[in-house]
This record gives sequence, C-alpha cells and structure tokens, in this order.
Amino acid sequence: MITSEDLRFFQAISTHPSLASASRALNVTPPTVTQRLKSIEQKLETKLMDRHSRSVTLTDEGQLLAERAELILAEIDDLHETIFSKHNEVTGRLRVLAPLGFGNDYIAPLVADFQHQYPNLTVELELSDTPDWSAGHSWDVMIYIGKLKDSSLKQSVLATNQRFICASPKYLEKYGEPTSPQDLRNHSCIALRENAEDVTMWRFTAISDDSQESVRIMPRLASNEGRVVKQWSIDGYGIIHRSEWDVSPQLRTGELVRIMTGYELPSADIVALLGSNQRMRSERTVRFLARLKKSLAPKPWD
Repeated sequence: MITSEDLRFFQAISTHPSLASASRALNVTPPTVTQRLKSIEQKLETKLMDRHSRSVTLTDEGQLLAERAELILAEIDDLHETIFSKHNEVTGRLRVLAPLGFGNDYIAPLVADFQHQYPNLTVELELSDTPDWSAGHSWDVMIYIGKLKDSSLKQSVLATNQRFICASPKYLEKYGEPTSPQDLRNHSCIALRENAEDVTMWRFTAISDDSQESVRIMPRLASNEGRVVKQWSIDGYGIIHRSEWDVSPQLRTGELVRIMTGYELPSADIVALLGSNQRMRSERTVRFLARLKKSLAPKPWD
C-alpha cells in the first residue's frame, strides 16, 4: 500500500519534464528518484511514467494518481493545519506567485516576515515576468496587476493602482512635451512587454469630455523587465507607460515627470487571485491574504 509520503514524492516528480530535473529539485541523486518511482509502481502494480531518453510522460494511471494525490495531500495538510490552528499555529506549505518587479519590491519582504511569524510554515515564492495565471490550482495566492481577461479565480483587490505617462526632464527639455495621444507618434516611446498584453497600443480617456483615443506606438526600445524600462526613461531615452506603484518614488524626486495629465489611462489594480472554492481555502492562505491587505492598504509607494 502506498503512503502519503509516496504520494507527495510522486506529485513532486510529476511536475518535472525529466527525472533528472526532478532529482535536482528534490536535491537527491537521479538513481534515488528512479528507485523510489519503481517502488511506487511495484506497490500499485502499474506503470506510472513512460521514460524517454531525456524526458518522461505520465501514463493515464500516472495522470490519475497525480490528480488524486494533489487532492488527498491538500486534505491531509488542511486537517493538520486545522488541528494546529486551534493552538494559533499555522503550518504546511504556502505557494505564492507574483510579478517579478512588484514581487521583488513588496511581496518578497512580506513573505519573509510572514514565515518568521509562523516558523512551522514553509513558503514558496515564485517571481516571474511571464507568469502562468491559468494554472491556478498550483498556487495558494497569485498576485496580479492589471485587467485579467478571463479567469474562474476569485479576485480580491489589494490596492488601487493608476497608470501614468512619464518622461525624464532631460528628455522633455530636448524633445518637448506631447500634449495629445497622437503627438506620441513623433516621440521615442519605450514598451514593457508583460502578461501577453498588447503593450504597443496605448489607450487614453480625455478628462474633459470622457472621449476615448488610442495610439499605436512604435517603440525603439522594449524589455520584459520593468526596472530596465524605467531606467531607460530616467536616462532620457524615451517616454514610458507605467504603474504608479513603480514610478511614484521617481515622480517625487523629479527623476521622472508625469505628462499628458489631461488624459487618464486604464487602471491596473493590484489583486490577489484565489481558488473559487472558499471552503477549501486553508488557514495559512486566509491569514496571508489578510497580511497582504494590511500591508498594501496604505499604499507603501505613496
């Protein structure tokens, strides 16, 4: 009969493209992974993985085991946590996904402090400039900035967040300041490529009459890293379209100047994405969400 540790081991290796990569993630030797997998297959008397030269694929039985293992282990962890929570303790593993820049600046310090408060808790934080928001089942909490096109996940707003058009004083002194969206066609614009969005289409709403206007910029510089894009603009290389959380410090110091203030851009609220089944939400997730809201309610970038 297989044990919960067998299920935990198989769930771990099933998320990797090869046994070699699984062994590196688990910090054990490849033969150890192979032997443990064979032992589980012998217990179940069925093949769970097809081994190829450089990869593995789950058999139908392996796919079924991986799916059921996730549910069973979640129930075990939640039961364990429920018992501990009666003593005001939080245990288990909290998995958090966040955007690279925002996660580095605001989520990473919060995660470390949260784990320090609950020493029996393990936290896994992944920062990515191309996060897979569709894989909601893989994470307890996902931090998202902007408008989510399609999701069955529950959204909880952590902080409102506007977007601004900015440039450095150096750039404006040399090239002048655009006053309308169409003026941007005659300026150097910088694009940040993120979330598979159409980042070269900038959309505006005139504050005076609520009329809407869009312009397709032709970026001479583009990057998937927000800090790079911001630094390029500070150095005078062009105009950027950025979130207030990112540029507020530079607007205060004068390194960047907000321009085209007669127009508004679509907002990009900072939200936490959670599984839709609230009954299955763990105590660690509930407490971490509360900590997020408390930390971001008075916007730390203001």
